[in-house]
Amino acid sequence: MLSGWVVDRPGRMVTEPLVKVRRPVPVPGPGELLLRVEACGVCRTDLHLAEGDLPPRRPETVPGHEVVGRVIGTGPGVTRFREGDRAGVAWLRGTCGICRYCTAGHENLCPESVYTGWDADGGFADYTLAPEEYAYELPDGPDPAQLAPLLCAGIIGYRALRRSDLPPGGRLGIYGFGASAHLAAQVAIAEGATVHVLTRSEPARVLALSLGAASARDARDAPPEPLDSAILFAPVGDLVPVALEALDRGGTLAVAGIHLTDIPVLNYQRHLFQERQLRSVTSNTRQDGREFLALAARIGIRAVVTPYSLNRADQALTDLAEGRVNGAAVLIADSRV
Repeated sequence: MLSGWVVDRPGRMVTEPLVKVRRPVPVPGPGELLLRVEACGVCRTDLHLAEGDLPPRRPETVPGHEVVGRVIGTGPGVTRFREGDRAGVAWLRGTCGICRYCTAGHENLCPESVYTGWDADGGFADYTLAPEEYAYELPDGPDPAQLAPLLCAGIIGYRALRRSDLPPGGRLGIYGFGASAHLAAQVAIAEGATVHVLTRSEPARVLALSLGAASARDARDAPPEPLDSAILFAPVGDLVPVALEALDRGGTLAVAGIHLTDIPVLNYQRHLFQERQLRSVTSNTRQDGREFLALAARIGIRAVVTPYSLNRADQALTDLAEGRVNGAAVLIADSRV
């Protein structure tokens, strides 16, 4: 039997929206992998789903889209993976492949796109299914808890960094410093950027400095110098004008989250004039994932992880909601926490 968690009735974590379930182990269909989950990262998107900020697309969905697992079964037509291989499952789960977005290399914008842990069951369980075409080949050696955050926090952070148009040797501001931000910061620093972190969390500021950030201040403080680029990871719309005002002429702000509270009215002269740009970040492409995973291995990105056993998924989401997670929370699907 499969043991895991589902979103029962979305609501604040104090209402216990996650419920434990036991179900038959799923059977892989054509082109699918059956994975025994080793680890699953806990993403803020999972929290948005549990709390109802992200409307559920189906009842009683198993959340989780940063899945590291071992292939224990394959459906007809699978060719890239064999039993025993390690595979990674990320947020993007499927696209139509034929629309103008898919054929132009922008599959993240496909109107028919579907997502792990939202449209289909994810990794808050000890078994999960994954379409082979959207799974990533992962190395055997690393700790699965280190690999799990790379599969969404890392990939989305990488796309947000590229969307921010950071020039070589540029000055980057990062607003909010959780799972995705602390991985994107490592990429930017490795590529020669000066990184300024702005977050309300004192432990996160300490972490940022330990990873090589040039400064770490409160989220509403001005950075010590004008920014060429900025990324907003915190889902706080009030910070959009703050970050825009911190940009130098021609700077770009990329907003990385799937959910954002309302943005206050912007003043054109203060926030957008002098060719400042405001950009959103929507999901990722598989090419983003391949590029980032190769880059992470090459530069030795280190995920700072807070581990939880799978049977404490509700506590992990609660801690995330209340700002008690430094770095990335990861569920471990056995007792070795």
